[in-house]
Amino acid sequence: MSEQTPKLESGSDMNVAPTTFAGKLTERFNSAGAISAVVTTIIAFFMAGIVVLATGHNPLSTYRAIFDGTGLAWLIPGYGDRSAGAENLQQTLLVATPLMLTGLALAFAFRCGMFNIGGQGQYLAGQTVAVLVGSSWAGMAGPMHIVLAVLLAGLAGALWAGIAGFLKATTGAHEVISTIMLNWIAIWVADYFFGLNGPFQGPVQFNPISSDIVSNTHLYVFWGNPLLQGLDIGFFIAIAMLVVYWLILNRTTLGFEVRAVGYNPEAARYGGINVRRSYFMAMAVSGMFAGLAGAVDILGWQFHLATPDIHASSIGFLGIAVALLGRNTAIGVFFASILFGALTIGTSTRQLDPSVFDPALASNLTLIIQGLVVLFVGADLVVLGLWYKLRRSLAPSRKAPA
Repeated sequence: MSEQTPKLESGSDMNVAPTTFAGKLTERFNSAGAISAVVTTIIAFFMAGIVVLATGHNPLSTYRAIFDGTGLAWLIPGYGDRSAGAENLQQTLLVATPLMLTGLALAFAFRCGMFNIGGQGQYLAGQTVAVLVGSSWAGMAGPMHIVLAVLLAGLAGALWAGIAGFLKATTGAHEVISTIMLNWIAIWVADYFFGLNGPFQGPVQFNPISSDIVSNTHLYVFWGNPLLQGLDIGFFIAIAMLVVYWLILNRTTLGFEVRAVGYNPEAARYGGINVRRSYFMAMAVSGMFAGLAGAVDILGWQFHLATPDIHASSIGFLGIAVALLGRNTAIGVFFASILFGALTIGTSTRQLDPSVFDPALASNLTLIIQGLVVLFVGADLVVLGLWYKLRRSLAPSRKAPA
């Protein structure tokens, strides 16, 4: 999961050490590679297995039933019911799609030394704009309408996150506080727009819901039945954004500046980098990813926005766990989003065999695993420290040459 790092981060050419928490953690992540992420996940599942055992169930049977419900078994030739496996995998990838994008939203800001806790608000800003654009201009050509809705939703997310970036750059306001406040502003603005008697409430006046987007803005379902929420091309949009994320960070001046500021802002400023501009741009790009997540959900399968969904959604917050487990790398975010998407689908009441584990408790099991992952990711410095000690103890001793 390691990515190329600029020379500024190596410390070899400029003798610069990381000064931010993000820089120190990134240095540790890069040196440990994927091993710490794998260890973190194994520990989380082990601890959750103890909880399953305490409820009187077999952890191995429970995990196998969850795995069967995810559809990932479809990737194994000759394993299980191929038709049911395909449908389950479509649902897993459908859930994983916005998680990839909200994961990138946190990851990009983190690489600049900032914690973008506002992915939920930026995601909701993208949803709101996607609904407004998608339910208007019914006579517009479908492809052009979709492109317009996606682009404006991404721009809405960028502008919403850019507010926090601007405040950070100009006043030094901490982005954690400002993004949390912006989350609530986005929630209540959307609630006002689409709630009872709101200016954009749908035609059914007793139902607090937006109008449906027009049919020509529905994203094409390339795998599965569109009526059963098959997998749409939003998945490819998310994959493309993973590539864009990697290219920006590793092949552009903006990416170098973002990483340099996240590693050591004072050294970056001394090297001629506009630190304030980097803060704003990092947050704007982060918000763009989250806004796109809102667009692909609205255009792909939701088709409208209801006020209960506005308050109940947690996609943006789950993206934090995705980014941390994925070590803020493109490939890591991809696998982490698949893991969390699989957990969500595999423990759903529709997929999990009730004879193995009570589906009513399974959603709590998912939350436990997610919480444990975040907990152990937060303790990664301890895990990595133990790993280094173990590696040094196992390394063969070398005698100095005579």
